Amino acid sequence: YETIDHLLTGPPPGASAGELVDWIARLEQIKCTAEAMQAEAAVRLDEAARARQAQAGVPARKLGEGVASQLALARRVSPAKGAQLLGLARILLSEMPHTFRLMKAGLFSQWQATILARETACLSVEDRRVIDDRLCAPGANGEPAKAVTMGLRQLENAAKKLAITLDQESVVARAANAEKERRVGLRPAPDTMTWLGALLPVKDGVAVYAALDQAANAARAAGDERTRGQVMADTLVDRITGRTNAETKPRIEVKVVMTADSLTGDGDQPAVVEGYGPVPAAWAREALAD
Repeated sequence: YETIDHLLTGPPPGASAGELVDWIARLEQIKCTAEAMQAEAAVRLDEAARARQAQAGVPARKLGEGVASQLALARRVSPAKGAQLLGLARILLSEMPHTFRLMKAGLFSQWQATILARETACLSVEDRRVIDDRLCAPGANGEPAKAVTMGLRQLENAAKKLAITLDQESVVARAANAEKERRVGLRPAPDTMTWLGALLPVKDGVAVYAALDQAANAARAAGDERTRGQVMADTLVDRITGRTNAETKPRIEVKVVMTADSLTGDGDQPAVVEGYGPVPAAWAREALAD
């Protein structure tokens, strides 16, 4: 096997396409392993700081202060991001051992681990470990972990579905609490443009997108020469600012797929909102009744 130093010198001149792809893959492995080692080092830094501070008589509520800032400085990110990385590192080493092992083996990235940690945040440690085991542990006959073969969206949906199955009540409570965080944000983009974003409950977000999609379909069918994206952006501005008013309220269809038992309340299999992914059956029943 090539040393890391050798890989970092770059592929040799005249390397074939296959050799270049292989080089990229091996560098990606190194990145994943490095992120795992950074997580382990972060936890050890935190433990050492807490022990030192406790010995110095620092109050329990202040133990660990400053560690996230040190981590942020070392990883060249903001203090808030440093705190997130430290929290993820603690979770990986204490609650998600199979995920951490995949990272150390170079098979799982920090972002993939973040998705799993995020989607299991409302669960008990025991349930989180169940999901860690089901998605990231090798098979009984040595088959690769399921998570390794999944794309990011597939991984997110698999974790959501398992979380709902294990503890629907906690997932529903988390969703209800998350609605309080709805907001709109604005940030600059190049070339005198801006990114306008909104964090919305799924039924509202999907409905807004469906309305804009419907407007784009109608415009394109009528021969409008603007691109689909341009029509959707212009319609958003027109309707929010009142620059033009739609004569009639558009009919919006949000597709929810669920079993008959889940619909009637006799079952709790997760439902699926098209364009979003799995949601708790209880949440879907409430949304349908709205």
